[in-house]
Amino acid sequence: MAYLSFIEQTMHYFDRPHQSVCIEPVACPAAWRGAELPPLEELAYRLKPAEVEEVCRAVDHAAALAKPTKELTREDFPLSLLANRIADWRSQLAGGLGFQVVRGIPVERWNQDEAELFFWCFGLHVGRPGEQNPDGDLLGHVIDTGDSQRDSMVRLYKTSANIDYHCDAADVVGLLCLNRAREGGQSRIVSSVSVFNELLERRPDLARRLFEPLLLDIRDREINSAGSSLPVQPCCYADGTLRTFYHADYFRSVVRHDDVAALTQLEQALLDTYEAIALEQGMYLDMDLLPGDIQLLSNHTNLHARTDYVDYEEPERRRHLLRLWLSL
Repeated sequence: MAYLSFIEQTMHYFDRPHQSVCIEPVACPAAWRGAELPPLEELAYRLKPAEVEEVCRAVDHAAALAKPTKELTREDFPLSLLANRIADWRSQLAGGLGFQVVRGIPVERWNQDEAELFFWCFGLHVGRPGEQNPDGDLLGHVIDTGDSQRDSMVRLYKTSANIDYHCDAADVVGLLCLNRAREGGQSRIVSSVSVFNELLERRPDLARRLFEPLLLDIRDREINSAGSSLPVQPCCYADGTLRTFYHADYFRSVVRHDDVAALTQLEQALLDTYEAIALEQGMYLDMDLLPGDIQLLSNHTNLHARTDYVDYEEPERRRHLLRLWLSL
């Protein structure tokens, strides 16, 4: 099968090696700070004209096969010109900055079905796609559906609300922008390695707590046998590499369950301090994704968030991004 089930992908993502508690700052390319990075236009890779035409030919070729999307393979979407670039982007995600932006995808030439076909097949070249929830969704649509932000069970990507820092349960999350918002909606990313390093310097006691489990709210399935929460160790450290899973909302909302105790003072201080550092000027990088932009982001070395936004009234102009979860 060309893709992983939700459980398979989650188990792969959380199968993080851990040898010891990290007590020294981690020095690596992923320990970046937003204020020290070049402008996004310099960081991003813009497709060359020949590469744009290759992408369009690949979409036409895959569409002509008339195969179900789930049955398509990399061979059904030939990208010989981009092959070396994609290998470089995989290296950047796994051992570099931990993110890559690609610009110039010709979404204006395609209808939505063709854009979905492109992004799915592009993902097959980067990694192995996986289901994003127990319902089996493989290609997410990040768009305001009008759902209430006050409903604790509503996924905030279906609203125009601010989304706090979090990681997804996949090695990489990919976004393809089809339409941008009228105002706001910036993608905000921060290096979880740099946040850890700063926390270690200021509050080593809190940094140490990241290597012990925190309870994570289970919202996908309220099944009695599964319980209401899941213990997750935020940080794992092995062979000089720090891998972090963090989800601000779910670490906090877990106390809504009767079988979960309130956060301790230490846990509350950890969440407050960690997130405050991640929101400091100079730590994060805001990206205003434009139509045709792809953002690829490692969920092991980065956290991502989104600012709230005001959308267009016309349905065809509303902010809309496609989302993939990928295993490397």
